[in-house]
Amino acid sequence: MVPELDSRLIQIGAARMFGHIPAPIHRTLLRLGQPLRLRLWGLLRREVRGCHILAFDAAGRVLLVRHSYHLPGRWLLPSGGLSRGEDPATTAARELAEETGCVLLNATWITTDLRVMPGGWRNRVELVAGQTFGEPRADGREIAEAAFFSLDSLPETAGTTVHSSLALWHRWQESEG
Repeated sequence: MVPELDSRLIQIGAARMFGHIPAPIHRTLLRLGQPLRLRLWGLLRREVRGCHILAFDAAGRVLLVRHSYHLPGRWLLPSGGLSRGEDPATTAARELAEETGCVLLNATWITTDLRVMPGGWRNRVELVAGQTFGEPRADGREIAEAAFFSLDSLPETAGTTVHSSLALWHRWQESEG
């Protein structure tokens, strides 16, 4: 089997399996598994490839989420892992739909941001921006809450990655304009 296809089939199988687990148990498994996953990535000095999504509504507000398992007190950008060979814009649209029920239109890749994380693993983040319509809804599993925020009144608990990603997006806009 082709490695990219094999990886995607494993993800689909896991999503179907976890979809049958009651949401409270699923959230508990995520909370228990996340520290183990991060520790393993550090031990293996792994480079993880993911995307952060700047999803803006018609009023120019950005969509932020609170995870049920990872930094639950922080508002973060919707995000997710890229499958091998997957385009960042495709990943962003898929992850946004899975986590919030929102559709991402005009998805545009902005930049790649390589971050060395505590524990020694590397996070290669593809930043994607686009527009979305409608009200987001948290999936009740990975995502505890989802809401739009004005860029000039982000919540105090917005993670540093929100601010750094918005700064990268602003620089990209200036270079494009």
